[in-house]
Amino acid sequence: MLVTALFLFVAVGMLVVFGFSMHILTPRPTLKVHDFGVISSAQAQKKASRQVTIFSIFRWLAILNKPLISQEMRRQMMRGIAVSFTGISPEEFLLIKELVCAFFVFVTLTFIGKEMLPMGIVFSVAAAYYLPEFWLRSKIAAVKESVIKQLPDTVDLLGLCVNAGLDFMMALKWVVEKSNQSHLISEMNNVLQEINVGKPRRDALRDLAKRYEIPDLSTFSRTLIQADKMGTSVSEALNILSEDMRIARYRRGEAMALKAPLKMLLPLLFCIFPVVGILVGAPIFLDFMYNNPLKNLTGG
Repeated sequence: MLVTALFLFVAVGMLVVFGFSMHILTPRPTLKVHDFGVISSAQAQKKASRQVTIFSIFRWLAILNKPLISQEMRRQMMRGIAVSFTGISPEEFLLIKELVCAFFVFVTLTFIGKEMLPMGIVFSVAAAYYLPEFWLRSKIAAVKESVIKQLPDTVDLLGLCVNAGLDFMMALKWVVEKSNQSHLISEMNNVLQEINVGKPRRDALRDLAKRYEIPDLSTFSRTLIQADKMGTSVSEALNILSEDMRIARYRRGEAMALKAPLKMLLPLLFCIFPVVGILVGAPIFLDFMYNNPLKNLTGG
């Protein structure tokens, strides 16, 4: 029992460290301001090497899950992992589920009696499946929201570059090189690299839209594909698309503003109104308790 508890403690600790420091294993190009003089390069290298050693053990354990993942399952998991920018493999994601399951099973065996043991095991398996999935879906939702916010500005930059005389490929390259690193710029960089290695522009843009399934991004890809097919002006298409996207973002802002009163209703009813009632009614209630005017009427 002690060995099992020690193993689960180490596994959960690795899971927590792995979740908070995943970016160290799969570094992406970013524009960072280096804080020179705060930490020495030798200390930074020592810390990075220690973290890489821990994660290497984690990835070595994840290889054991490779026979458990079918091709269809791998394809579905890779689609979500690629969009979420977590930088993990399907085997590692399955290992995270196994560690969560082991943790909840350990808690169930430790704190729950025998009569509730079957229900606890069912809960552990459900938690092992849904908690990592919920974490991954939240990451995907955050990335999609970031892409939606950055897309109108990126389309504006592409339109300005094309209007200045650059073709679409040179404009895309300039935007990728000069813009701050973000999820959308990273995807644009992937599209640029795919086109440079020989993939048709239409296929690269179509795959980008399929990968995210965002209406604005699908409209962006479809507009460029239609302009490429028909031979129309890309600059005019980008200008119209930028205006439409900004109008759509304005409409989304209006929708969020209209939803705000409804979202404020529950905190208002359960948090603010009771406090106001206590502040207003408490002095009256205390005065009634200690200076009851009904005593004079009853003669008491």
